[in-house]
Amino acid sequence: MQQFPLAIVIIVVIILYILASAVRILREYERGVIFRLGRVLDGGVKGPGLILLIPIIDKMVKVSLRVVVMDVPPQDVITKDNVSIKVNAVIYFRVIDPQKAIIEIENYLVGTSQLSQTTLRSVLGQSELDELLSQRDKINVRLQHIIDEQTEPWGVKVTHVEVKQIDLPQEMQRAMARQAEAERERRAKVIAAEGEFQASQKLTDAARILGEEPSALTLRYLQTLREIGTENNTTTIFPIPLDLFKPFIKIMENSKNDGNNIPGPVITEDK
Repeated sequence: MQQFPLAIVIIVVIILYILASAVRILREYERGVIFRLGRVLDGGVKGPGLILLIPIIDKMVKVSLRVVVMDVPPQDVITKDNVSIKVNAVIYFRVIDPQKAIIEIENYLVGTSQLSQTTLRSVLGQSELDELLSQRDKINVRLQHIIDEQTEPWGVKVTHVEVKQIDLPQEMQRAMARQAEAERERRAKVIAAEGEFQASQKLTDAARILGEEPSALTLRYLQTLREIGTENNTTTIFPIPLDLFKPFIKIMENSKNDGNNIPGPVITEDK
């Protein structure tokens, strides 16, 4: 069998390598920025699918269009009211213009990360601690707007920013716990005072009604006797209201005014 010369084998291998380097396949979420002799072609963003390049002359840089989830490392922040805290966050962004993402910045991932860290320290340093704890959604929107505005020239769109965790000093945690406990005690006292006030109003209304309607007082007396009778008592004392004696008192007063004496018992003595 005749053997091929070594030079022909090397040439064939080089040709196959060049042809293989001229073919690129991009996935659905990928785009390729084509450089020809160092210049970006008009409409130089290609993909997805099969891409044919001119060997040695063309060079392609792949860019992913998927959403990137990036953790912002914990940052030491001094709030507006001089409280030292440690805050970390997470940022969601994606490339919307692959050509700008490659040309306008050397590494858009590193640039977005560094910008997120400095913006996080700046924005949280302008806010008070109570605002950070109670209005986190508002701060997230503010962070997203600022970072997105600065990354727009890079072809990067920041869709969402979330402050994940705020670490407070131990002294501040104890102070906030005491404040929360005092607030709960204050609310409990206010609720108890409101209950006493409403109860006193109801008792005042009930006393007025009983004073205006004697029959209502009698009904209340009978109800009280019924409640006492249902209890397991060995000795029961029945209070008698003075209203029951009013007719007899009136008869005695009328008899005194007429000069008559009320007949009493007659005692006879046997001799």
